[in-house]
This record gives sequence, structure tokens and C-alpha cells, in this order.
Amino acid sequence: MEKIWRKTYSPGVPAEVNVGEFKSLKEILEKSCARFADRPAFTNMGTSISYADLDRLTRQFGAFLQKDLGLGKGDRVAIMMPNLLQYPVALLGTLRAGMTVVNVNPLYTPRELRHQLRDSGASVIVVLENFASTLQEVLAETPVKTVLTTQIGDMQPGIKRLLVNFVVKRVKKMVPDWHIPGTVDFRRALDRGAGEELDDVPVGHDDVAFLQYTGGTTGVAKGAVLTHGNIVANLLQVSAWIAGNLREGAETVVTPLPLYHIFSLTVNCLMFLKWGANNVLITNPRDIPGFIKEIKALKFSAITGVNTLYNALLHHPDIVSVDTSHLKIAVGGGMAVQRAVAEKWREVTGVTLIEGYGLTETSPVVCINPLEAKEFSGKIGLPIPSTEVRVTDDDGKELGVGQVGELCVRGPQVMGGYWNMPAETAKVLTSDGWFRTGDMAEIDERGYVRITDRKKDMVVVSGFNVYPNEVEDVVAMHPGVLECAVIGIPDEHSGEAVKLIVVKKDPNLTEKELIGHCRKHLTGYKVPRKVDFRAEPLPKTNVGKVLRRLLRDEELAKRAAKAA
Repeated sequence: MEKIWRKTYSPGVPAEVNVGEFKSLKEILEKSCARFADRPAFTNMGTSISYADLDRLTRQFGAFLQKDLGLGKGDRVAIMMPNLLQYPVALLGTLRAGMTVVNVNPLYTPRELRHQLRDSGASVIVVLENFASTLQEVLAETPVKTVLTTQIGDMQPGIKRLLVNFVVKRVKKMVPDWHIPGTVDFRRALDRGAGEELDDVPVGHDDVAFLQYTGGTTGVAKGAVLTHGNIVANLLQVSAWIAGNLREGAETVVTPLPLYHIFSLTVNCLMFLKWGANNVLITNPRDIPGFIKEIKALKFSAITGVNTLYNALLHHPDIVSVDTSHLKIAVGGGMAVQRAVAEKWREVTGVTLIEGYGLTETSPVVCINPLEAKEFSGKIGLPIPSTEVRVTDDDGKELGVGQVGELCVRGPQVMGGYWNMPAETAKVLTSDGWFRTGDMAEIDERGYVRITDRKKDMVVVSGFNVYPNEVEDVVAMHPGVLECAVIGIPDEHSGEAVKLIVVKKDPNLTEKELIGHCRKHLTGYKVPRKVDFRAEPLPKTNVGKVLRRLLRDEELAKRAAKAA
């Protein structure tokens, strides 16, 4: 398709970016640390580390990995924790040492964690003590040789560190019992690294920066191979889009989404690192009163989040106490932004909530709405610089303006494939570099893209992907289940919720029993919110595949009839 969207770009936004501006994320880190040495780089729970601190700490962590543990270029290091100051130190120190980061959701069940560690081949993991008991259950079945543990307050100063760690462990009892022999304390690792020199490992565009796991239609998570070139390209693309609104070394961005999520990782952590911004990490964004207390006096200029987070903030009475007078950019991604939320956000803050779109496999950003937009459009925006999009029919034939088809993307931010999964890679990547997103969309005459539906059966819960096959595999493990299907249903809080439809084998099987079974094997957002039992077999194709779409249509029809 002709790049018609370029005619709609805001003044100053280039058609292409120079992806060769930086060789690697390592170079971006080192240049920012030198340029903005005295500026705060990351802030958490009221404590900041400067860019000079970040330079020193990442050197120490990288040197520990190289010299103490003997890791080499390309070795995988897993990180399993929420947003704490330890996270960027471990993440950027790993990249600086020439190694690959494997981001791990700390809410994973043992089954999910076992798969990701085994599949990635990670030999080291940095884990918050609160989640060490989960790791303990599966450690012997993984290739992990070294476990680094940390506590929530470990990067806080003196007395505050001791107090926070005591309250978390002894008063709030947030750390389940665990015992893993031979662990290394994170602070001790930094001390050991301080006595070593960090080898300057050459890192380029083709080197793997992240194995970023995303749910798969096969029922197991797949590792998207994201190179330094992919991530550098995407942060430059997003940077070019918003450059007119930012000043180097003068911005503060609020980061409530976890850094293990690709949106937060690229846009907040890495893109704003390039700008010399202060990144305020929110450890527990679900604690809305605590979240508001932390930011209400903060002179922040940017915030990103998912629709459900903005909705929760807007529905809390203390939102009026938040100082948004310095706010320039508010971006919603990870899931669709709802019109009511966007309009309320502008009413309260005076700033338009800008919707964007992306996927793990695209590092992630593909489209963003112009920042000067004055109202909610219901569209995901325009393709960003150096990005091509098109819509195709089931045979791969390109469709024209206004026609609905599968959205396909090509650009320097598109992954090279899935880790150790050539067959899965071949399903989504064409020989000429187009990535099939699985989302149905249309492109209008100005180049704006609108998502109309999902070709795949994926359910998006608060910005996180849930794949029916994975949930169905877990449900089918229960001896009382004859057959089952999972669909997504509309939910005013999370965008969508997981609904489970079951034909019983055991007539005494209950909803409570099934949900309890799911909680043992699935992360919370994947657990079904509702269970329907049916006496008749589920509808299927002539080859026996359950017709999830038919089930979803039935559910929507029932809801419409009830509303009427």
C-alpha cells in the first residue's frame, strides 16, 4: 500500500528514522549516563539514583556476571520482580555486559515459570524474595545455576532499607517461606562486581537483547527474539513521534506498568533513558490510593498505562489532588482505550489520552495517534516512521482503503522470529518480512488504522494476553471435565474477562472447584471469571475443532437480549 499516512503526520515528524544512530542499547545507556550524570535516572518509593549512580551500578552488576559467574556474550539472565530500583540496574547491567535479558512475570505459577526458564536456557535469575518460593518448586527442573535474591527495600538508603524489609517480611508477612541453597544476595553481587573491571563487549544491531515471552496459540509461551537493532529502532521511532513535546534532561515520566511488559520496557525505561528523563517506578499500581499519594505532588510530564489503570485513577476521589499542570503526554496501550475513559481523562487533566498499538513481536509500537489530537478517535493511530502496514485477505492478497483484513506490519522493529520455534515463526513472518498480527483492521483514506476484531481467539485482560489453548489445557487436566472452551467476554473493569464453558464428566463438579484448580496452574489474570456448564457437546467444525467464535457470538447475543 502507498504510505498515505505520511501526509497526515504532524509537522516535524520524519517519514524515516536513522536506525544507525546508535549501535546498541549499551551505547544509549553509556551516552545518557555521561550526558546526564547529575540528573535522577530512576526513582522508587521516594529514593532516586542518578545517571552517574546508574553508570556505576550497571558496571558493577555487569562485571559480577562476567567475572564472578563467568558468563559470556549472549548468555541469558532472567529477571523476576516488580518495578523496583533493582530492576533497571539488573536489566541494563546485563545488556551492558553483552548478555540477553529474559523478563519474567513474577506472578507466574510454577508451571509457567518452569517452561520459560527451560525454554530460554537462562543460567542466572534475579528474583525478589517474595517470589522465591515459586522458583524453589521448579528450580531443579531448569538450567538455572545461580539465583540472586533481593528484598523490596534493598536499594533504599540505610535505616529505610532495614525498616522496609522488616515490615514487608515480618509485619505484612508478604514473603512466603523458601529455601534455596547457595543463593547470592543482590547487594553482595554489586559489592563483588565493584572489585572487578567490566569488559567492553562489542554489541551491535544483530545481537539479541531480549527474549520477550508472549502467550502462544500452541498453549505455551513463545520467546520473541528482540535484537538491539529492533529495540533501538522502536525507541527512535517513538522518540521521533513525540520529540516536539520533550526537552532533554528535563522530563519526569511515571511508570506504573511493570518493566517486564514490553510496552513499559521500550517506551518508559529505554526511550526515556535516551532523553535523560527521571523514571518514577510504581511498584504496586493496584494500590490506587498509594499510587496517587506517590504522584500527587510530583511534577511529572508523561505517564503511560492501560485503560483499566486510567479508569481506576479517574474513579478515585483523590485524583483531583494530583498535580497535572506539567503533564504533556498521556499514552494508553496494551489494550483498547475506551471512549468514556479518554473523555473523562481529558476533562480531569486537560490532556488528551493518546492511544497507541503494538505487539511483543514488534518491540512493540506500530501505530500512535498524533499528540495534538483534541478528542478520542477510536482508532489506533498512524503507522510510526519507518513502518509499513497493510491489510490482507485470508490468501495474503493486499486489500484497499476501507476494506477489512488481517493487519500486517513491516519495519526495523519487527522481530526475527520466535526462540527455537521455526514452525511458529513461519506462521507469522513472510519471506519478505511482513508480520501477520492476527488482528483484523481497516485503513482509512488518511492512513489511520482501526482495529475491528481479532482473527485469533486471544483474550486481552487489562493489557495482558490470554490464549484460550493454554487455559483449556489446564482445565482439561481436571478429571471431572469432559470438554471445554474459553472465550473472552466484555468486562467494564479489565476490558475483557475469561469465560470458561464446560461439559462435565463428573456431574458433581462445581464452578468453585474448577476455578480453584485453575488458580493452582495459571497466573491470576488468566483464571476464568465465570464458568458455564452445558449438558450438550460444544459446537465444532467438521474436523472436531471447537467453534469458539460461535460460543462468543452466543454470549454477546444473550447479553444484548438481556440489555434490551
